Amino acid sequence: MSPIRRAGEARPAASCAGRSVALAAACLALAGCVPQSTLWPSGVGADRIAVLSWFLIITAGVIYVIVIGAMFVAMLRNRAGPRAPVDLTSVSTKSVAVGGAIVPGIVLAGVFVIGMSIMGAFPQATPRDQLTIHVTAHQWWWQADYNYPALQQRFTTANELHVPVGVPVKIYLTSNDVIHSFWVPRLQGKLDVIPGDTNDLRILAKEPGIYRGQCAEFCGMQHAHMGIIVVADPPSQFKAWATDQLAPGVTPHDSLTQLGQQMFVTGPCALCHTVRGTRALGTVGPDLTHVGSRTTIGAALMPNTVGPLEGWIANAQALKPGVYMPPNTQFTGLQLRALATYVSSLK
Repeated sequence: MSPIRRAGEARPAASCAGRSVALAAACLALAGCVPQSTLWPSGVGADRIAVLSWFLIITAGVIYVIVIGAMFVAMLRNRAGPRAPVDLTSVSTKSVAVGGAIVPGIVLAGVFVIGMSIMGAFPQATPRDQLTIHVTAHQWWWQADYNYPALQQRFTTANELHVPVGVPVKIYLTSNDVIHSFWVPRLQGKLDVIPGDTNDLRILAKEPGIYRGQCAEFCGMQHAHMGIIVVADPPSQFKAWATDQLAPGVTPHDSLTQLGQQMFVTGPCALCHTVRGTRALGTVGPDLTHVGSRTTIGAALMPNTVGPLEGWIANAQALKPGVYMPPNTQFTGLQLRALATYVSSLK
């Protein structure tokens, strides 16, 4: 067995290259499993966008065919033989007005009216006691506060939202730093997230599934890696998930996980992160009370397994340069494995 290597020690070039290839393959596989397409709607809001998109595509296609057909007819007429030059002064003002102004005006007005009618078809008003989620954008992750009417039912999570299928959900959007944009293409259109302001968005998922979203407003170095996952659950399954989120962090029973918990609550992790039920009460980074139940880490950057967790804890800067989480090169290999095992157990 090879000796345990400290986190800060250099690794062989072949090993680093292999890990880089494996990480890239994992990220590509993850991205491929959760498609982002406005033309594959699974929400009421996305339905309207898809209908409007297809209308515009078909309209543009019809106009394109008409224009190309007219050009083709003109070319055939020109090939029939020499013709007398056209006297532009003989072209009637009426023809110019009809072809250059009236017809295009009718087309554009029709597109405008149809577009506004489709985009204005919002669902019926939702009840006051509906589920509301307050989403706060950070560089570069998402904080989600489930604001139930009863205080004892409220909880906080990060980078992964769960919503019940067939139930309208209102999302309040605010930013903690710069302008971001919240966009889950298969559920709803995008909406800017502005510091000092609050925008609200309604999501109504029609079918269960996992839907990937993205920040759609350039927000800095890691804008491209500021993803979000929305999981649409059947109502009963969502209720069970929400109940689980209210519980404190699980208590470890094996020695390795117990070591990880001890290091977590007494080390630098507790300065930035919260695990309810422990002494870790930091509010700088995401709440990790149930982080093990999420599908990804790093705002949809990598799959949530022990291996990526070890790399993230050791040096998040190497995986996502610019994030606020500092390197932790002081941990040995065993300590990293213990920490990652503990964090992964928080379900």
